[in-house]
Amino acid sequence: MSTQPKQFNIHEDWTVVILGFIIIGISLFIFLPQVPVFAWSDSPDLFTKVFAFANLKILLIQFLYLIAVGTLGAFLIGKSVKYFLVTFPIVYLLTLIALILAGNSAIKSINLEAVIFSLIIGLVIGNFFKLPEWFRSALSTEVFVKIGLVLLGTSVIFSDILKAGSLGLIQALIVVLSVWYFAFWLCRKLKVDDELTMMISSAVSICGVSAAIATSGAIKGDSKKLSYVISMVLVTAIPMMIFMPIIAKYFNFPEEVTGAWLGGSIDTSGAVVASGTLVGETALKISTIVKFSQNVLLGLAAFAISVYWTYTHNKSSEVVASKPTLKVIWERFPKFVIGFIAASLIFSFLIAPETREEVKDSLKNLQGIWFALAFTSIGLETNFKDLFLNTSRKPLYAFLTAQFFNIIITLLIAFLLFGK
Repeated sequence: MSTQPKQFNIHEDWTVVILGFIIIGISLFIFLPQVPVFAWSDSPDLFTKVFAFANLKILLIQFLYLIAVGTLGAFLIGKSVKYFLVTFPIVYLLTLIALILAGNSAIKSINLEAVIFSLIIGLVIGNFFKLPEWFRSALSTEVFVKIGLVLLGTSVIFSDILKAGSLGLIQALIVVLSVWYFAFWLCRKLKVDDELTMMISSAVSICGVSAAIATSGAIKGDSKKLSYVISMVLVTAIPMMIFMPIIAKYFNFPEEVTGAWLGGSIDTSGAVVASGTLVGETALKISTIVKFSQNVLLGLAAFAISVYWTYTHNKSSEVVASKPTLKVIWERFPKFVIGFIAASLIFSFLIAPETREEVKDSLKNLQGIWFALAFTSIGLETNFKDLFLNTSRKPLYAFLTAQFFNIIITLLIAFLLFGK
């Protein structure tokens, strides 16, 4: 292990804000990375599209871009740059495999997202091969996740939400508050530990994986618990995506109601789009609006959760009062949320619409690749046996019950707001 003194040691959250805005600035003013092709249907397609020389060149440039950003991040945080340079190419290669698998037309038809394959590949390798401790410690899961969340802010455009109308916002607010409180209450009743309680409540009520990740960052949660919650979100999203449209068609729900129901209940954005498409154009539009409205609440929720967590879990011996000061709240507040909100405000009010349209796909691709890298890293550092064999079943029961409550309450609200 490296024994050299750290020249820099910037807080991780400030580092990801810096890195996120470096990426945004480069995309706006210097260099707009091309989006690589991962879509293919058969072997000839794979070699003529994904493995074409032009696409491999784009992937090489993307790799150099990402490793440069990641290396800067490791340096600023004070982690070993040497070990990062060894581990990152491996994580990137595994993530590319996941992206290629997810790009297959048969896989895309059932909307299995790349992050699912990233997590599975990481778990398989991390549990069937003994990875050196220095390798695990060099993984930059939190950095990758938080960079992705800062970039996610560029896609949360307030004018789009306002144009969508007030009903989507109203439903999002009611669903998030009611489902979050129910999940929180239920986890407490089942004596689920506090970290899992916060992650489960946010994942079920707001926007699934992103909310779980943001909450974990806000409370500085354990990565194994985060992986457990993410696994539950991804596994339950698939049957919900398939069976909810079938139920809606069987009972002849109006498309507006169905769209609002799907957008408010299904936790992942990709699954929302896929399920809305199965119903119709109107359902797709409204489901996207409702889900997008919930995503807007992510930054506010992370802020509220961090304040609550600081007040209820402050253990500093320096704080004499029963409640921490504003200074303590600020110290524990997840600074990456500031980056998320700042990116959203800048792209909502300061960036011209034509510029947003020009950089949208590239930034979305970069956001996706950082998330996929994070999921690969989560898998590599997670012990599968500990995750599923030694964990109480109570978090699973709490998650499934809260998800069922989410489905029912969202349907009722959808009928009240969108039913004719």
